[in-house]
Amino acid sequence: MSKRKLRLAVLISGTGRSLKNLINRISIGELSAEIAVVISSTPSAVGLQYAEEESIPIEIIERHNYTTLRAFSEPIFQVCRDKYVDYVVLAGYLKLLAIPQDFNNRVLNIHPSLIPAFCGKGYYGNIVHSKALEMGVKISGCTVHFVDEHYDNGPIILQKAVDVLEGDTANTLNDRIFDAECIAYPEALELIAEGRVTVQGRIVKISPSQNRKNEIDF
Repeated sequence: MSKRKLRLAVLISGTGRSLKNLINRISIGELSAEIAVVISSTPSAVGLQYAEEESIPIEIIERHNYTTLRAFSEPIFQVCRDKYVDYVVLAGYLKLLAIPQDFNNRVLNIHPSLIPAFCGKGYYGNIVHSKALEMGVKISGCTVHFVDEHYDNGPIILQKAVDVLEGDTANTLNDRIFDAECIAYPEALELIAEGRVTVQGRIVKISPSQNRKNEIDF
């Protein structure tokens, strides 16, 4: 399996923290990718500054300009086609998308819980963490998954667990889970770049790394 450099579109709606993390991971050689375009659901997204700083092309496509979900989604994916994007990365993107057939299993999202817990429509940001604390869970975390046409519903690529500590607030739990997200998202993308990810129905299989295989063979 030979590693390839992924060409990404990153979709944002707010602070762009995940976008900034991906930019950083690429810059230090921990992620074999380049960001071809950043697409925002609003011109006021603070995270657009990170794209501007890196001279990454920006597109603003707002939901209220379209009458249907598919009409809204089509120009987003057309931009991705025009930019020869391999994968679309949702990074704090809050709009539902209609995924066209040619982007099936090519759109990723990260959610701040261990799906299927605390996910779905209306579960984002500190709402997720507040609900986890209300339910008294001992472990939360984050999930990287492929995106289908339902919120937080596509095949799971990987998950990372985070302990819930006594005295946690939504903010403190959010901070620790975001630290896990900063590792999980680039890791999932790197697995794809290495050609190690396959999808069979709802099951994502991760093949061993070539180095690990060689160790086993030896």
